[in-house]
Amino acid sequence: MTLEILGISVLWLFLLGYVIVASIDFGAGFFNAYSLMRGNDHIVSNIIKRYLSPVWEITNVFLVFFFVGIVGFFPQTAYYYGTILLVPASVALILLAIRGSYYAFESYSGMSGHKGYALAYGVSGLFIPAAFSVILTISEGGFVTMQGDQPVLDYKALLTSPLSWSIVVLSIIAVLYISAVFLTWYAQKAGDHKACELMRKYALIWAVPLIVSALGIIIEIKSLGNWHYVQMVDLSWLFALSGIVFLATVWLLWAKVKYGLAVILLIFQFAIAFFAYGISHYPYLLYPYLTIHVSFTNEAMAIALVVAFVAGLVLLVPSLYLVFKLFVFNKDYVSGKEETHV
Repeated sequence: MTLEILGISVLWLFLLGYVIVASIDFGAGFFNAYSLMRGNDHIVSNIIKRYLSPVWEITNVFLVFFFVGIVGFFPQTAYYYGTILLVPASVALILLAIRGSYYAFESYSGMSGHKGYALAYGVSGLFIPAAFSVILTISEGGFVTMQGDQPVLDYKALLTSPLSWSIVVLSIIAVLYISAVFLTWYAQKAGDHKACELMRKYALIWAVPLIVSALGIIIEIKSLGNWHYVQMVDLSWLFALSGIVFLATVWLLWAKVKYGLAVILLIFQFAIAFFAYGISHYPYLLYPYLTIHVSFTNEAMAIALVVAFVAGLVLLVPSLYLVFKLFVFNKDYVSGKEETHV
């Protein structure tokens, strides 16, 4: 394995971690707001808040690692994406700030249950992955032109592209599905059968739109008739495997058995599809201008970054384990016998 492939693989792994953890977080915030609006917050809000309280502050650790790593391993991405993503990235950062602020107001200002704060927190959580998802669209090519030495993003083409909106829709649906499946299991562990049944219903509701939107993206990529679809066809067995795991997850939810296994299968489903998509995109970071080989840093820097990322994992993984062990999966905390704000 070359250093380029090792570097992008490590970054893709961190991005997958962010997708899973952030999706649970973002979806939980939305379901909390939705429950408040519907007037059934007494069913799920306590479960959701017990999950959000210890983890909301650490969700973005994975994202920070990814952005530091992508610029470190592939410095030219800062030149290309730094310019063309000025607006989408700024929107995402503003939404992150809004989300964090309103969670603090809602949780620590003595105004728990405030519909306005909860709604701002929940809706902004759905728009964040939508804002970030445009990067995947841009990377497919056809949306960036070079004017001299300056990359310029064609906003009209981006906003009118069916592929762009397909990816945005998938990102939102995936957030809701991942979060609902996890919270189904979490509510079961808490012994809250009403919340468990409600979240199970939400998970099943979003299962069909998830697979439809994923197929829609494949169709849109096929319509482009470019290099990416050809490579996706070569890896079709991986996408098919992800689909089989998805069906197994849905069956467990439908049968109301082994929700913990359903969460594990969910993670495997997205991991397989995520890495299959990444491999099929090889070697381009931005088609046709940027590849992982052309933009890779020097060997000494690459080795230093790998060591730094390994050291980061040595610190991050035990820290996350302790948070989940002491709070998220603590029997007294999950069941509400022990109330804690982190």
